[in-house]
Parts: sequence; C-alpha cells; structure tokens
Amino acid sequence: MNVIVAFSRPEDAKNIKKILVKSGFDVTSACTSGAQALAQAEDLGSGVIVCGGRLPDMMYSELHDCMPEGFSMLLIASPDRLSARPQENLVCLPTPLKVHSLVESMEMMAQAHARRRKRMRQQPRERSQEELKLMKEAKELLMERNGMTEEEAHRYMQKCSMDSGTNMTETAQMIISLNSV
Repeated sequence: MNVIVAFSRPEDAKNIKKILVKSGFDVTSACTSGAQALAQAEDLGSGVIVCGGRLPDMMYSELHDCMPEGFSMLLIASPDRLSARPQENLVCLPTPLKVHSLVESMEMMAQAHARRRKRMRQQPRERSQEELKLMKEAKELLMERNGMTEEEAHRYMQKCSMDSGTNMTETAQMIISLNSV
C-alpha cells in the first residue's frame, strides 16, 4: 500500500514518515503542501494520505475532496478541527498523537485497502464497444464456417481463452486472423 505523508511543517512530515517506515509501511513521499500530495496520489493511483488539518495551500477537507478514488485519508489534528460528520475514506486521530494509535490505524486502513483492491479485481471489467464488436465478429465467423449457434461459438471462445491463457478479446482477434488466411 502506498503512503503519502503531508504536513505543513517539514519536521512533522519527517517524524511521521520515520514512525511509519519503522513500523513497516512503504512511505512513498513526505510533502509540505496539498498540491504535492495530490500530484503524488495521481501518480500512484491508490493508497493512504496521512495529513494534518491545515496545509499551506488547503485544508484537509479540500485535500480529501480532491484525492483520487483509490485513496483514503488519515487525518491527525486537534479534536476541535475534526468534522462532526463522518466522511467516507476518512479516519481521524486526535493530537497529541500516540504512536501505537497511529500504527494501529494504519494497519486497519491497510487491511481495508487490501479488501477493497481484492473486491475490485474480482469485478469483471466492462468491455469497450470495439472489444464487443471484435467478439461479435469472431462469433459470426465461427457460426458461419463451423455451423455453430451463437451460444456454442461463445462457449468455444471461452474455452479457447481459458486454454490459451488469453482474454476473450485476444481470443477473438486470433480467431479472426486465423479465419482470414
């Protein structure tokens, strides 16, 4: 899991980073502004942003609203800065910070992150119009040349795909290229 640390004071960022690295977390960067944190987050795609309540260029709430979809936030701030309403993908730790609370919260977030990634991998991705067109063309070729029904052609493509270890789109491309020779 990628971790970005963002605090307005560089020494705060370094101290938090040191604690997290010592506890086994992969801290990608320590930033001193929200813009830097967002730029890092865009490059990484998913992870956790650990930050204070106020950065030089934005409040934590603005950073939270702008962070990419695959990210969660661990906010470390005084209790009076913490929002009363719960927000999605936001965990809050009050100051003064206890090291074991930080590590436990990060472990909890790492587990949630792993579950979310596993769930995303298990969801079938949607095919583009071009991929659907290619698969339809391959099925039509199989139906025309081999006298298959559409269902038989689809099952044949699925079996070829599994046997060859390729996805359905690649299998459709192979069928089309083999039949056009």
